Amino acid sequence: MRVGFAGLGRMGAHMAANLVAAGHGVKVWNRSPLAAAQFAARTGVAVAETPRDLAAGAEVVVTMLADDAASDAVHRGPDGLFAAGGPRVLLEMGTMSPGHIRALAADAPVGMEVIDGPVSGATQAAAEATLLILLGADGAMAERLAPVLDAMGRQTIPLGSVGAGSVMKLAINAMIHSMNQSVSEALVLAEAAGIAPVAAYDAIEASAAAAPMLRYRRDLYLDEAGQDVSFTLDLAAKDMRVTCALAEEYGLSLPQAALNLARLDAARADGFGARDMASLLGHLRKENT
Repeated sequence: MRVGFAGLGRMGAHMAANLVAAGHGVKVWNRSPLAAAQFAARTGVAVAETPRDLAAGAEVVVTMLADDAASDAVHRGPDGLFAAGGPRVLLEMGTMSPGHIRALAADAPVGMEVIDGPVSGATQAAAEATLLILLGADGAMAERLAPVLDAMGRQTIPLGSVGAGSVMKLAINAMIHSMNQSVSEALVLAEAAGIAPVAAYDAIEASAAAAPMLRYRRDLYLDEAGQDVSFTLDLAAKDMRVTCALAEEYGLSLPQAALNLARLDAARADGFGARDMASLLGHLRKENT
């Protein structure tokens, strides 16, 4: 398929590369032109000058952007995706607020379909094309987009309606950020009792509390400063802020989510925002010395 890809960050660059490897005709755009030029040099794909240019020749445009504001600018800007018009699918795969996705879908030009397909999985899963894709659409759309989705992920779950993928992604991320807090606290407690971090992590990973993220984030917890950033603490706080706002919209009390947001904001205030979310452990160590 002819695929446009916007957003070549830590996740997006891997996802776009997997689309190229699967044989799709890929064209890319990135807010930072250098990243797009470097990606093109590695893969041989074409670079669009604007999002409008990106969409013009594409059947599907994938956007992997940081937040609602970035997504809004790329879709609605003077040379944005909407300006291209025409029959095509715009698939937002970043973690956005459900309201933003629904608003884009409602405002899209005739012939354009906006759906959400946020992913669960970190940079390694993006590189290995083993992401879980949470699709805000029905099974028919999932089948229509299968060649694109299957090039990036191991499984796609169609959740029925636009915005539902974003809701499910926020729900899953709320659990992940709760686990991040819990693992950090468990390691701080074990270390205070004189248990070596590696031994403590071995025990956690072998316990009933084990989860896949403990395996793929092991090195980050044991040597966060020595690893590449996978997912920043700033982005974790953004996720939880959107989650708490969504809970308020539905009239729900989610005390764990509120607590996690407060702890993430405290770590950000302590200077950890640009570091991996595993640096919450370093923040707790600092707080307890």
